[in-house]
This record gives sequence, structure tokens and C-alpha cells, in this order.
Amino acid sequence: IENVKIVVNGAGASASSCTKLYMMLGAKKENIVMVDSRGVINQKRTDLNESKKQFITDRDIDTLEEAMRGADVFLGLSKADVLSVEMVRSMNEKPIVFALANPNPEIAYDKAKSSRPDLIFATGRSDYPNQINNVLGFPYIFRGALDVRATCINEAMKLAAVYAIAGLAKKPVPDVVNAAYNLKRISFGPEYIIPKPLDPRLLTTVAPAVAKAAIESGAAAPIITDWDAYESKLRALMGYDNKMIRRFTEMAVQNPKRVVFAEANHANMLSAAVTAYQEGICFPILLGNTDYIHSVAEQNGLNLDGLEIVNLRSGEETERREKYAKILAQKRQREGITLDEAREKMFDRNYFGMMMVEVGDADAFITGTYTKYTETIQIAKDVIGIREGHKHFGAMHIMNTKKGTYFLADTLINRHPDSETLVDIARLARHAVKFFAHEPVMAMVSYSNFGADNTGSPVQVHEAVREMQENYPELAIDGEMQINFALNTTLRDKTFPFNKLAGKEVNTLIFPNLSSANSAYKMLLEMGLAESIGPIQMGLNKPIHFTDIESSSRDIVNLTTVAVLDAIVQEEISKSKQK
Repeated sequence: IENVKIVVNGAGASASSCTKLYMMLGAKKENIVMVDSRGVINQKRTDLNESKKQFITDRDIDTLEEAMRGADVFLGLSKADVLSVEMVRSMNEKPIVFALANPNPEIAYDKAKSSRPDLIFATGRSDYPNQINNVLGFPYIFRGALDVRATCINEAMKLAAVYAIAGLAKKPVPDVVNAAYNLKRISFGPEYIIPKPLDPRLLTTVAPAVAKAAIESGAAAPIITDWDAYESKLRALMGYDNKMIRRFTEMAVQNPKRVVFAEANHANMLSAAVTAYQEGICFPILLGNTDYIHSVAEQNGLNLDGLEIVNLRSGEETERREKYAKILAQKRQREGITLDEAREKMFDRNYFGMMMVEVGDADAFITGTYTKYTETIQIAKDVIGIREGHKHFGAMHIMNTKKGTYFLADTLINRHPDSETLVDIARLARHAVKFFAHEPVMAMVSYSNFGADNTGSPVQVHEAVREMQENYPELAIDGEMQINFALNTTLRDKTFPFNKLAGKEVNTLIFPNLSSANSAYKMLLEMGLAESIGPIQMGLNKPIHFTDIESSSRDIVNLTTVAVLDAIVQEEISKSKQK
């Protein structure tokens, strides 16, 4: 910035403060020209107060038009329409114009953008890109200052806020921000140089930076020492704080795995793969046509550096397709799959990707954005197989609510389970809940309570509960019961004092069929009562996980995190067997 030529149009308190900030960031005073309503603040002027005198320029120029020639940055804190198209065109290459006059900028958006193609343009208006708004700073500066009981707001704290906001602009933009502004996926560039005011990450980014700067500069006592706990507190202020996924992410980053993304030509899945790589969660392998994936990345402003692309249908993969086909045919030769059929299947991204995991060319697999579940489920059974000791596999959603964390199963796979299937689902859920570091307290739900109805699905649930209690007497499980009795401990224990969950808060719900499970978790999401992780596969031999078409990129990143943890556990199991 020391060589950047800056024009500041305005000489009030805001202009003075911004000019000083530029100099603190490294700009040289001789490269800054300040202009007020009477022209350039230079040595010829005899009408300057002490505040303006500190910004006198030695350059022999008098007007804004002269100051703009060869300038790199224009900062407008004045009034509308003082900047012309010709002035903008007279600036250096790739100029930056901050036209912040309120409510109308120093030059209209359309005029500025049409003046030259290399312009980076920002205003204070929310209806144009790059809105410069004090809401990006003030609330979070005050939050950080108040939380450490700062005695003042000093320059170090302001600079900390500046750097925090600038750093955030270069990070992947959450789906919630894109949705809030009805935008296609945005990323750092000429149309996005500063975070959006509704970006929820501003609180947890700016406030801690300001608080730390206040302590380090002596403006506050060091009353915060655990910064992770402080950030958790800030997340809690925003509503939900998914501590579980943050903890899982930290674990995954310690041992990232190779994850295959089946539908890398879908923008959300591709964005998720890029984000997961940038966050250090995994090493993505993208399946699909190389040129098309690059075009999707370009359209969505995604950087694919460091990501592997495998075009499974290309001639380069002929040898690997043949290898996979032979392995699959041998594995399923007595189940109707011939070698020729297996060869054909290797042109399918789900067969090919799952075979990568099966033979060890990858560690985990994410699919389901386009493919029908019924087809993918059968492929998983063919290629990966169901875990020994089970006849079924299922899926679970983890719901993070204000009342706590709940595990819901089966939310994806088994449409009309009988009692045997429900037992498998309950057994798998028991294992999965423990995997996620919770002790399962399980309610098998239905529309009746403890044998009150002796027909239909309640009977199957009742039988499944009986078998689970016989085989796992130490497990806290009971039912069948209605959902209100499952979740209301006082009501349940008072009405049915014989229940085996007495005094315990249920955290795991096993539903009688796919319709009820799927409806329950989607209702919670649509009503804004929960955030979810899932669907998480339970019961396959290797980490194969399914998403769906409405999943956001963050949903897929969270599922990728779970898949990496699944792969880590599978790796440890494999090592223990080898010993």
C-alpha cells in the first residue's frame, strides 16, 4: 500500500479517521490527496483549520479532476455526483472507487461500472455489490470491547477489526449468506471484496480480534484467557452452537482422508469439496468430466487448486475400470453379476466411486445429490456390503436443537421396516450414538403407548422393543410410545411409572417407518427448530455416505467430516485386525 495513490474526497471527522487509518496501514502521506468542497487541501490554501492542515499535499494541483489523474483509490465521503465518468477513466489500471456518500454515491453505480471494465466499485448501498456499512464494524467492535471491559476504543482495536473483516472476505461464503441476498454462489473478487452485513461469522471473527487487541494494547485487563470458550459463547449468542460438528472437524483435520465426491458437477457438492479441502478436513477426489467440472468451478468462483479430478469414463481410466470390474464380478458372481455387466457398471459414478473405497484407492465416498436413493442403496449393497451380524443398514440424522442433541433413525433407507429391521436399526443407532460420544437413551416411537394398540406398526415396534430389552438388558430403551411421552420425562414417568427410561432424558428416537422419520426431521428443519448433520449411514462395511438434492454445501461439508471420522475408525479397526 505504500505506493498506492489515494484521493480522499471529504474533510470531516470520518475522512480524517479513514486517512489516518490508511497511513497506519502503510500508505505514505505524500501519496494521499484530501479534497474538500473548495478543492484540494494544498499549500496555496489560506482557509484551513488545524485538522485540515495535517493533510496538506505538496503536489501542484487544485481540483478533484486533477487529483484523480493517475490515482489508484478514491474514497468518497462527500456528496452525490461529484465524480464523473471521465475522472474514473483517468485513474490508474484496476482502480478502486469507494463512493460512500449517503444516500446517493459520488457517482452512480451504472455510470461507474460502464466507465471501465477493470474498476472495483463499492458504495454504501445495499442494492449494489460491495456494500460498505458500519454495521460490519460497530456492533462487533463494541462487543469485543465490552467483553474485556476496555477503557477506550483505540487505533489497535480498529486495525484488528479491519484485518479481521478483510480476512473473512477471502473465506468461502456460507450458503445462508447467499440465500439471504438471493445470490448465486459468491466468492472473493471484484463483486465481493467485503463480507455481507448479514454474514453470521462477523461476530465470531471481529469481536475476538478486537478483544485481543484491547488486551495486547493495554486498553483492557486480560480477563479472557480461553479464546475457544469465548468464541463458543459468541456462537451461543447467535442461537445454535453445534459444538459437536466443531469437535468432529478438529478431529478430522488431525487426520484428513481421501474422500470421493460422486457428483462433482453439482455446484453445492463441488463447493463442499473445495471448502472441505480449504478447511483441512479431507483430500477431495472429484468424479466427472474434467472440463465440465472446471466450468462449474469458474461459474461459481471456486478454486480447484490441490483437488484431484478423475474422469471415470475417459480412456485414461480403462485399466482401472477393468480392474474394478473383475473384482466386482468375482465378488458377486453367484448373485447374477457377470464380468461384462460389471464392466458396464464401471461407467456409473456410484459403482466406480464405491469401488475406489472398496479397493483402498480412497477412504470415503459422498453421493446422492442426483441419484435416486433406491438405486444408490442397491449399489452400496453390491459393492460395499452390509456389516457382519446385520441384515440391514440405515441412516441417522443428528438434530442440534435448543433443548439439546437428538439422534433420529432411520431417516433414509428402510421404507416399511418389520420388527427384524427395526431391531437392526436400533442396534445400529446404539452403536452410532456411542460413536458420537453420547450414551444412548432410546425411545422406539409409534402412535400408541406400551401395547395400547394391537394392530399395525405398533405391534412391530412393540416386538422390536421386547427383543432389544432381552438381548441388551443394560441398554436404556423402551416403547412403543408416542413422541410426547418420549420427550417429556415427567409426563412419561408419571403416566407409565414402569418404563425402563425412568428419570432419563431421551436422546435417540427410532421411528416405525421412513415416512414418520423423514417427516419429523424435515419438519424440525423447516420450522427453524434445529440444525442437522446427516443423513449419516449406519451399517455398511465402509464409509459410504448419502446426501440429497436440497443439501446445502455446508450440509455436505458436515457430512464429509463425519465420513472422515468414519474412515479414521475403519482404519483403526483394520489395523487391530491385522495385529
